[in-house]
Amino acid sequence: MLFGAKRVVGAHPRTPSPFPPPFLALRPRTSGGPSHEGRCRQDQVRPRPRPRPEPRPRSRTRSRTARVVTDGDPGRRQAGSTTVTAADRRLKRDALGVLGILFLVLSAQAPLTGIAGAVPLSVALGNGSGVPAAYVAAGAVVLLFSVGFVAMSRHVVDPGAFSMYIGKGLGRTTGTGAAAVALFAYCTIQAAMYGLYGATVAQLLDVHAGIDAPWWVWALLTMALVQLLGMAGIDTGARVLAVFVVAETSILLVFALVTLVRGGGPEGLGLAAAFSPKTALDGAPGVALMFAVASMFGFEATAVYGEEARAPERTVPRATYLSITLITAFFALTSWMVISAHGASRATAEAGRALEDGDSSAFVFRPVTDRLGDWTGDLLPVLLATSLFAGILAFHNSADRYLFSLARERRLPHALCALNRRGAPWAAGLVQTAIAVLLVVPFALTGRDPVVTLFSWFSGVAVLAIMLLYFLTSVSVVVFFRRTRLDRRPWNTAVAPALGALGIAGAIWLVLTNLTTLIGGDRATATWLALTVPAVWLLGAAAYRVRPAGPPSPPPPPSPTPETSDMDPP
Repeated sequence: MLFGAKRVVGAHPRTPSPFPPPFLALRPRTSGGPSHEGRCRQDQVRPRPRPRPEPRPRSRTRSRTARVVTDGDPGRRQAGSTTVTAADRRLKRDALGVLGILFLVLSAQAPLTGIAGAVPLSVALGNGSGVPAAYVAAGAVVLLFSVGFVAMSRHVVDPGAFSMYIGKGLGRTTGTGAAAVALFAYCTIQAAMYGLYGATVAQLLDVHAGIDAPWWVWALLTMALVQLLGMAGIDTGARVLAVFVVAETSILLVFALVTLVRGGGPEGLGLAAAFSPKTALDGAPGVALMFAVASMFGFEATAVYGEEARAPERTVPRATYLSITLITAFFALTSWMVISAHGASRATAEAGRALEDGDSSAFVFRPVTDRLGDWTGDLLPVLLATSLFAGILAFHNSADRYLFSLARERRLPHALCALNRRGAPWAAGLVQTAIAVLLVVPFALTGRDPVVTLFSWFSGVAVLAIMLLYFLTSVSVVVFFRRTRLDRRPWNTAVAPALGALGIAGAIWLVLTNLTTLIGGDRATATWLALTVPAVWLLGAAAYRVRPAGPPSPPPPPSPTPETSDMDPP
């Protein structure tokens, strides 16, 4: 022992024992009461101290349906219970910052796919050189809608954004029908992208690697990869999508800046031809506006990830406004420079020629190759495939969270809100992947063209479905704040949502009027596709009436302050 202290070998340290020594045991009490010696000995007996409970370690508990990560957080368990209920299950907190949500949203909008697919159609069938003005108008309409959307996001944080927003204002029956429509929209747009993605990858591998395989093989293999990435956690998915989004937008922005610096194409920049009211109203401006609004599809996912965001009351509004501003500026600038590179007077004819040749992307890829070099001709098809893959993964994540939210609200089986160790809804992901298989396989078995049928049909009906949700959300915002008075700002809760609802209603009318053009089919096909949207809503509402949801889930725990939070992951 140190410092000269002596210790007898075999002796125990002098620590108090919870048990009394044997020589202090009490003697049997006599009739005359305890003696003086007995009383002294009785006074020396101390009661046995209760052992201190050890701190509960971080653990994972099992519910009766699936494993759920609790991380020892008492806010996620009911008081006095060790079983995690469906309403207590929360997605991974503080997993996303503004940049993470922004990349998820931009990947869902698939910028390169929108430019290569929508711009040639808008120029050839719409208002020609006035397409950039249509993107600005569409951005203004969506921005008006987003004002009320953001105001609602400050009071309702849930992965089922549309269904919860609409349910708060218009009732849970309407909200459940809206949830069915939202799930239908995300699954159909994802299946549509699988069709175009499979065809693109099959052509690339056939030309460059000599691998001849049908498109559906690559679509099914990609479904498995998307499922694995979805189970890896939303932060991992955000990092993967960030790489793809940066790659596809960078090459188009470089082209746009080079063209702008060089003064445009053979007819100059063509500023008046792109943004003047006269050219904006030429031809069929409704068709151009329809494609422009459809290109904005996906920005609403900012609210879907609110539960996984750090300080969602600040992160979601910033990500929403930033995504709308960036995507509007990107589409307007890039489409303007593509038209300028062809020449404003010749752009319509060039776009029509590309459509007749069956390769609409050539209208965009040809001027990019002329400006940046032949190396981009081989790179752009690859980036188109990665753009589609990024969109597929983004919509998979959104659909997962809708299924998770519906299960947590007891509108679907509880097993679907099971989470893995990374806080990802793996059970909902498996169901979503199964839905994708069921939507894609019939087109493969019947030998239909994946671009002409699967992509065109499902993308058109998805746009119509999401527009209906935009309209119902705007109406719900006005009703909700008028009833609750939680936010008394008239512009945010009444004026802007009402104007947004009018703009969205006009966009719905344009989509219905031009649905045949949007899907590339006949009137009969357009009619039954349009009828599927209200049919899905009725099925969802009827399901709620037959089996009402359980009690609403409790609000999520408050987010940590910026001072105590970790740095935002990308």
